[in-house]
Amino acid sequence: MIYLVPVTIDEANEFVAAFHEHNEATAGAPLAIGVTTGTQLVGVALIGRPVARMLQDGYTAEVLRVCVDVGAPKNVCSMLYGAAWRAWRAMGGRRIVTYTLATEKGTSVKAAGWRIVASTRPSKEGKGWDRDGRERDWQPVYGQKKFRWEPAA
Repeated sequence: MIYLVPVTIDEANEFVAAFHEHNEATAGAPLAIGVTTGTQLVGVALIGRPVARMLQDGYTAEVLRVCVDVGAPKNVCSMLYGAAWRAWRAMGGRRIVTYTLATEKGTSVKAAGWRIVASTRPSKEGKGWDRDGRERDWQPVYGQKKFRWEPAA
């Protein structure tokens, strides 16, 4: 059996730092959810304010990271996406988004009942997402096309 559990932001970021394939820990996520087998943490989700400024309306959140241990049971990712949406709605949220790389299948997001609603253009190194006062360290993932997902209902 797998169970949803509350985790701290620090615990979730430590898990991401240890297990995520292409992203680093995230800053500014006010909500974290974990999944445990009862004896060990096998997955986490970090939910926060959308990275895209045009989505920052106070009612929209973004699943910033979903990360699972390579040996995690099936359905941990989709369980986390579903729990993120339910938690955000319970807090008064009206919309939640997440992004996957175009090269990823998105099976877990689909299984949670989400659908693709948009795509992004890749950013060129040294250009793109930086703004005055909001510089970002370049990561190779920024140079890849992504799909934006939202729950279907």
